[in-house]
Amino acid sequence: MNRKNTPRRHVPPASGLWLYGLHAVRAALANPRRTVRRAVLTERAAVELGRPLAGRVKLETADNDAIGRLLPSGSVHQGAALLCEPLPARDIGEAMPAVGGAGRLVLVLDQITDPHNVGAILRSAAAFGASAVIVQDRHAPPESGVLAKAASGALDIVPYVSVVNIARILEQLGAEGFWRIALAGDGEQTLKDARTEGDMALVLGSEGTGLRRLVRERCDVAAFIPIEKGMESLNVSNAAAIALYELHRGKFTPAPPGDGHKSTLRVSERE
Repeated sequence: MNRKNTPRRHVPPASGLWLYGLHAVRAALANPRRTVRRAVLTERAAVELGRPLAGRVKLETADNDAIGRLLPSGSVHQGAALLCEPLPARDIGEAMPAVGGAGRLVLVLDQITDPHNVGAILRSAAAFGASAVIVQDRHAPPESGVLAKAASGALDIVPYVSVVNIARILEQLGAEGFWRIALAGDGEQTLKDARTEGDMALVLGSEGTGLRRLVRERCDVAAFIPIEKGMESLNVSNAAAIALYELHRGKFTPAPPGDGHKSTLRVSERE
């Protein structure tokens, strides 16, 4: 056998985890809570990242194949990989800012375990101003390169809070004045009618089993997204994006023409 041409297998690092992809790496470098160990980039990716690299970590340059060997097979790294420590754990009180202006919006995910779905939800949470995404520790994906890549940087922007008991957290949120909305296909009213101007918690369950009974019972209302009868349901990350937009737009007063204080949504086909 020609050992020189034998591909090397990915070996997980002894400490920390690899984040990859330009958006995930850029956000991690910009996050002061993130401890960075190594940055391995192609020359082109280093130019694209630019300022976030300054002062954070010594840069190692490598080609795409060498970076790929650091990561699990199939990782779409775009020439950028970062070895770092997981983010420090946060409790819900630390994660959410105090009330100011418009009400706060948090997401509560009940047993959504796919890292691609949760990453996409984090991305939408960042886009629509959510204060935190709350998950149950035993039934949610841990921090990983896959989750961070799907989140496109949002993992380092929106607090990802892991708790022991979702029902108990909903009780706590209710005691603090949050209006708790369960998103369910058999809800009694549309999401538009269920929203409020105050603090809100949007609660989503897994695509297979939906919300657990005790979790749904801790909500103030169950609401649905109107869709055509020919389609039974939406992917949970798509439903989250639509729901977040609906709840967010109720708080948004359009700026006068030319003000430009809100960014225009850009849709990326390939990342």
